[in-house]
Amino acid sequence: MQSWRSFRTLTSLSRTTQIAHSSSFNILRLFASQPQPQNPIGTIEDSDDSVFDSSDFRLPTASDSAPKPTWNKSYREKADRAIFGIEQEKRDEEEEKKRRANMLAKALLEASLGKADDEEDAEMLVKEEDQQSLSVGIIGVPNAGKSALTNYMVGTKVAAVSRKTNTTTHEVLGVLTKGNTQICFFDTPGLMLRHKGYLHKDVRCRVQSAWSSIDLYDLLIVIFDVHRHLTKPDSRVTRLVRYLGAQQNPKQKRVLCMNKVDLVEVKKDLLKVAQEFGDLPGYEKYFMISGLKGSGVKDLVQFLMEQALKRPWDEEPTTLTEEVMKNIALEVVREKMLDHIHQEIPYAIEQRLMSWKELRDGSIRVEQQLITHKQSQRKIIIGKNGCKIGRIGMEANEELRSIFKRDVHLVLQVKVA
Repeated sequence: MQSWRSFRTLTSLSRTTQIAHSSSFNILRLFASQPQPQNPIGTIEDSDDSVFDSSDFRLPTASDSAPKPTWNKSYREKADRAIFGIEQEKRDEEEEKKRRANMLAKALLEASLGKADDEEDAEMLVKEEDQQSLSVGIIGVPNAGKSALTNYMVGTKVAAVSRKTNTTTHEVLGVLTKGNTQICFFDTPGLMLRHKGYLHKDVRCRVQSAWSSIDLYDLLIVIFDVHRHLTKPDSRVTRLVRYLGAQQNPKQKRVLCMNKVDLVEVKKDLLKVAQEFGDLPGYEKYFMISGLKGSGVKDLVQFLMEQALKRPWDEEPTTLTEEVMKNIALEVVREKMLDHIHQEIPYAIEQRLMSWKELRDGSIRVEQQLITHKQSQRKIIIGKNGCKIGRIGMEANEELRSIFKRDVHLVLQVKVA
């Protein structure tokens, strides 16, 4: 009987211990499920949610991803000698000498065949009487690929590219200078016609300048999505193409570009489209291109170079002037906003370039303001704890750094008008 009482006593004690342990474990679980204070490192403070500053983040560099040896060089040399022997080491030295001799001979040969610095400078200086230029307007319906074609022909991003309609809201300039010829490309907002031929009300304010400046270009490129025209025809596209090619303009040349041919599986269908618009007298030539992948763009550029007029250049021959770089900075930020902000909000945002400074170390400091008219839109742009404006700023800063080939310090600030 005494043994039975002892057993029950021990059992009750063990149960009490288990209950205490389980209750403490439940308290820990309850504490862990509560919101914990965030680590301030690498995060934006609540008071500065509306401001993105790239100096608060560290961008990866090429040296970060490069593998580093973990062995000691002296020990590695001893191991090589023990494995390969002295004869192998001598052969390696002889092969290394031969390789260096071949590299030196190749470098000397390239230097002898290459042009001298004076000759290269002489090529860069083109006399004004020898200069040729051409202004080219690129027009079409929304999402026809105008901006992608402009970027490809210029050789760098000058216009925002997005799947959303009406990505381009104003005229964007891109300059191509080759030899003594300079071509100025003007990427315009998407055009649309109603059934009576008037400008559609929804996009009137965005494309009014494009319609008013159509006749000011030396050459007009009318572009449309041939893949969509074959799969899902749009009567508005057909009306616009026929409207612009209905009659010849003696003061302007016009060409028709069927874009996105890389998406067309049956290439014979392209001939049907060419025959559909072949009776239009306003177009001097037809091109089948892919503005995104570059198919057929070389022939188009060659044709444009041949149409250049003998007159002085309108822009600086350098690849990226300061004004062009400022426009690129605005376009890149706008492109990232279209990627991460949806519905009508990105179209209602007003962008302002507040500051542009080239620092002594060669980097660029860019400050932009994103101005909205509603507090609710401001919250959407900023995101929770500044996550959305931070993502937009990081992606834009990284792309600007790759375009400008230098460090970029980007600052974005969201304000309500």
